[in-house]
Amino acid sequence: MTTGSGLDIAIVLAAGEGTRMKSSTSKVLHTIAGRSVVGHVLEALKPLNPKDLRVVVGSSRESVEPHIKEIAPNATTVFQAERKGTGHAVQLALEGIQAQGSVLVLAGDTPLLTTFTLQEFLDVHLASGSHVSVLTAQLPDPTGYGRIIRDELGAIERIVEQRDATEEEQEIDEINTGVYLFNASALVNSIHKISNNNSQGELYLTDVIALIKAESNKASAVLSNDYTETLGINDRAQLAECASIMRDRINDAHMRSGVAIIDPTTTWIDATVKVAPDSTIHPGSWLQGTTSIGTRAVIGPRTTLKNVFVGEGASVVESNCTESTIGADANIGPFSYLRAGSNVGVGAKVGAYVEVKNSTIGAGSKVPHLSYVGDATIGTGSNIGAATIFVNYDGVEKHQTIVGNEVRIGSDSMLVAPVSIGDGAYTAAGSVITEDVPAGSIAVARAKQRNILGWVLRKRKGSSSDLAARKAGATD
Repeated sequence: MTTGSGLDIAIVLAAGEGTRMKSSTSKVLHTIAGRSVVGHVLEALKPLNPKDLRVVVGSSRESVEPHIKEIAPNATTVFQAERKGTGHAVQLALEGIQAQGSVLVLAGDTPLLTTFTLQEFLDVHLASGSHVSVLTAQLPDPTGYGRIIRDELGAIERIVEQRDATEEEQEIDEINTGVYLFNASALVNSIHKISNNNSQGELYLTDVIALIKAESNKASAVLSNDYTETLGINDRAQLAECASIMRDRINDAHMRSGVAIIDPTTTWIDATVKVAPDSTIHPGSWLQGTTSIGTRAVIGPRTTLKNVFVGEGASVVESNCTESTIGADANIGPFSYLRAGSNVGVGAKVGAYVEVKNSTIGAGSKVPHLSYVGDATIGTGSNIGAATIFVNYDGVEKHQTIVGNEVRIGSDSMLVAPVSIGDGAYTAAGSVITEDVPAGSIAVARAKQRNILGWVLRKRKGSSSDLAARKAGATD
């Protein structure tokens, strides 16, 4: 099979209303595995390198067009102001270009199509010398799809839409996937001859097949090896079905590459994520965006990572992390929250119920539990005691806290930024630090303890505390 050659024009039809989605978001902009529905279609097309790529848009043009420009800068968008059918959409797409060679037409709502299948379809089409080829599939339930009508010799004769099919034709399980290849001149000669004499009053692209055959040209139907690739999306249920198939496909590829996924049915990995061999993904984990997982890393259970780099041998357990970097052999969680701009160094630890935001935690340093670290730089080998708060916000602006190397911050400390703690320094537990602490010093910032004897006996007389204190020998 050849790759990336032989395709002159590709037309993606993405103008549909998508009313059955019942959404303010265009159908083709809904996401599956980190890409929009139409984004998956364009990604599959990319290796075929069409000389001219046209995307027909209509509904939600104001949001679809900028998205197409972002993900496929080489594409030309064509606006279909009135949705008069797929034939009309192709008519518009062909305007203004010298159509020659091969023309691929496919729907923008078929995210499961692969480059392999499209290239194989193109190779078969070119080898057969057909003027039109249709990619077909046999579905367990073909309801809603156009049926492939073959002649007595098994060649494709025409395509009939579900709403126009007879009861006998509706029993056919071979369906039109909406993926076509045309000889450009045959398409141009026939596309303006189709009529809207059908139940919808639309111009069907499928009618072109019969017209091309009538000119004594060859038409072929190429049966897909995997019908799931050809599934389209019309409603939320079909969106979820395609998402689960994509999930299984992605997980299977990772497992075959050496990744241990303990429960593939509850593990969701975006198509854009990289996972190195010998890493382990535990149940209930979701890896998104540009996340990259190093070898021997352990992720989950119940962990969400979005645009996060995880180094070799690191562990992230029951945590939520975004736009962050986690160094090799670092430990995150359980119940940690790394917000954007967090950088955790090699062998560092961010423990239970710790939130980190826009901060760097140096190699070997630890923030074990119940703390907030915001807008801070922590050096190497330091320890941040439980319930420490980096007080970074004065109500108007954010300020920086700098903690040096081998520092020991006592539990329940408040570090009021801007403030700096020198190398090797300590803060006493319960201190509110508002001034810089020199290297090698200990800062104590709390009132001297004063015990008022007999206070409970006088002020809480008759309470359970009073009874317990008297039993213990307390006197007024």
